[in-house]
Amino acid sequence: MKLNSSFLFRALANRNYRLFFTGQGISLVGTWMQQVAMAWMIYRMSNSAFLLGVVGFAGQIPGFFLTPFAGILADRHDRRKMLVVTQALSMLQASILTVLVFTKQIEIWHIFVLSAFMGIINSFDIPIRQSFTIDMIEKKEDLGNAIALNSSLFNIARLIGPLAAGILIAVAGEGVCFLLNALSYLAVIASLQLMTTTPKEKKASHPHIFHELKEGFVYAFGFMPIRVILLALAMVSLWGTPAQILMPIFAKDIFHGGPQTLGILAAMAGCGALTGAFYLAQRKSVLGLGRVIFVSTLLFGFSVILFSFSRIFWLSLICIFCCGIGMMVQMAACNTILQTIVEENKRGRVMSMFTLAFMGTVPFGSLIGGSLAHTIGAPLTLTFGGVCCILGGLLFARMLPRLKKEIRPIYIEKGIIIT
Repeated sequence: MKLNSSFLFRALANRNYRLFFTGQGISLVGTWMQQVAMAWMIYRMSNSAFLLGVVGFAGQIPGFFLTPFAGILADRHDRRKMLVVTQALSMLQASILTVLVFTKQIEIWHIFVLSAFMGIINSFDIPIRQSFTIDMIEKKEDLGNAIALNSSLFNIARLIGPLAAGILIAVAGEGVCFLLNALSYLAVIASLQLMTTTPKEKKASHPHIFHELKEGFVYAFGFMPIRVILLALAMVSLWGTPAQILMPIFAKDIFHGGPQTLGILAAMAGCGALTGAFYLAQRKSVLGLGRVIFVSTLLFGFSVILFSFSRIFWLSLICIFCCGIGMMVQMAACNTILQTIVEENKRGRVMSMFTLAFMGTVPFGSLIGGSLAHTIGAPLTLTFGGVCCILGGLLFARMLPRLKKEIRPIYIEKGIIIT
């Protein structure tokens, strides 16, 4: 995998994107610290795989119902201002969690409620943030690079955050992770306030919200390439979720470690995803991303299966590294194709469906993963999920020739393909 460094960071030439990249980078480290600390705290308090799944379900299920409406707001209103609100609410959630831990009042039901609250915030934040990417990019040919750099940033944080969380939990407890996460939101809020953006043109009136919702669904699922990409993404997200939410079980019960072991596993997945994101960032064109989606899906599925059977820690680290590459490349490649082919006036709604496919399936993956692990054990649960991902990848490959044929006229119109 050869990286072309001259193309790697070209989106950072855009001032607004550079501001966002800096602020979001700081905030994401805090987010990953909180996620690892919360997962460890839940399993430490309950020793229950099922509760890991239930809390994961509570944190993600709001997105299944609310994300489509967020897409409508992203198409109607100023995305930057809405992001300031969602980031401020995220800081409030982390602050409440911090106070409960430091005052030793924290209970499982608190975590359940606060996870659901964060799920509501993310239902709006993620699709709005995805739609906002193009608003920060002056040269639209840099869009694919910006999406890949977003993924790189996410995974640099995924590398640093869990390692830091593992150390901090062992030394000072989970509360410090929650406090640092709360403070980290100040950076992204400041970066959003410093941006100079063109206000969205206000329409005198809008169609009824349910009319716009229906219009978005008809457009997305009526156009074969968007439909197939969303379904491929949903498949990997649904069956890949257990590999994430069950990680504390592997760290504690299979590898007989502590929070540091969990941090190392999570960081290795982040390192793999970062490698995949850098690979996508240096690509010059969106051409060939369909094949990339197929290959990365198979890589993820086979790596999950091998990880589920491994009892050798160093081999498991290699497997989880490959899992990170597969999942991130598949997700970011799907994102890039969608953002390239979507009509601008429907971008927010399509990206809300992208978020729904990527995040909206997670609560069901969490619940299924937790329930299956409780019944048949965590290793067999991951094996089953990996097999499902491989089958999904093979089905996508079967649809790939038609997908290319449908997208070709759009690429010709945009000058991506020269005839």
